[in-house]
Amino acid sequence: MSQYEYYEFQVVDRRLGENDMRALRACSSRAQITPVSFTKEYHFGSFKGDAGCWMEHYFDGFVYNSNLGTRVLMIALPAKILSLATASLYCYGDSFSAWEKNGKVILKCMWHEEDYEKWVENQESLSSMLALRQQLSQGDFRSLYVGWLLSVQSGECKDNQVEPPVPANLGELSDALRAMVNFLQIDPDLLAVAAEASPSSKPVPIERAALAAWLTTLPALAKDELLMKLLEGESAQATMELRARFSESCEVHKPPTSSLCRTVRELLSTAEAFRTKRRRDEARAAEAESQRQQALAAQARKRHLESLVGREASMWKKVEELIAAKQSKKYDEAVQHLIDLRDLAAEHTNQSEFQKQVMALRSAHAAKKSLLDRMQRGGL
Repeated sequence: MSQYEYYEFQVVDRRLGENDMRALRACSSRAQITPVSFTKEYHFGSFKGDAGCWMEHYFDGFVYNSNLGTRVLMIALPAKILSLATASLYCYGDSFSAWEKNGKVILKCMWHEEDYEKWVENQESLSSMLALRQQLSQGDFRSLYVGWLLSVQSGECKDNQVEPPVPANLGELSDALRAMVNFLQIDPDLLAVAAEASPSSKPVPIERAALAAWLTTLPALAKDELLMKLLEGESAQATMELRARFSESCEVHKPPTSSLCRTVRELLSTAEAFRTKRRRDEARAAEAESQRQQALAAQARKRHLESLVGREASMWKKVEELIAAKQSKKYDEAVQHLIDLRDLAAEHTNQSEFQKQVMALRSAHAAKKSLLDRMQRGGL
């Protein structure tokens, strides 16, 4: 199998400096490197950098995708916005892990399937998932729970392990969360069962007056640090940090979680039952739809035949004209006319007369093997 590996890194909160870009270029002479990204496809050779180390020093997001059965997603946030303690509530095994370095918390999701031998195009780009950082900064931990589900379906969690807090709105995924779910091949039935314990909650809009009042309570040193980030071109991080602090100060902005704690065994068994029922319902729906389509086709066929009544003689003449053209497409048209004539004869109990005319037609054109083959396939 031909090799295909895709690496993509992106910066959100700042821009790469010249020294940064030179260090990255030293690892790849052919990668596409900009002040905000590093992208490279490999059809031979290998990546010479360290993705985890690059996330610690340079980037805010990373995806790896290959036809070798592995996909990786990494998201980095300032530790002031997402603590390692919070992230660790959902991390288990190699499938979903987190660590802290250089003031960042890096989340790593890894999907792997040994027998996965399918050519992979990069269907879900990193850009489609970077909004997860903003959602996490606002206390939306659905992506953390999805990461935990990845560990569950990978078999890394013990059967008696209790699920972590279930965030709100797990059944109403954002575009970024849907991209994450698709990229990591999260079992949709497992996700649907998990979402049953997830309450629905609409975000409360931030009022300008409340925000202004809260700003007056910030210590001068904290304001100075945020202003410095603005002056240094890190406006995105400063905004994210401010919003995160404000959300933490307002109980109304903290997402509700389910009080129902299920074990991994319960989730998996319920998901299997859900899958069985879903497939049964889908099969019934497909059968009903098939019968509906067959009924519609039968009605359409009946109307078509009714429109041909009294035109049999002209149709036989048309068949002879089409056969005389000695062209494949004309033969196909002739056979379709013969099928119409056959069904008309069946409706009006004239099958014997139709069979005589078909035998005469076969005898007259016995040398036309292509025509006779088409008639045979048409049941004539």
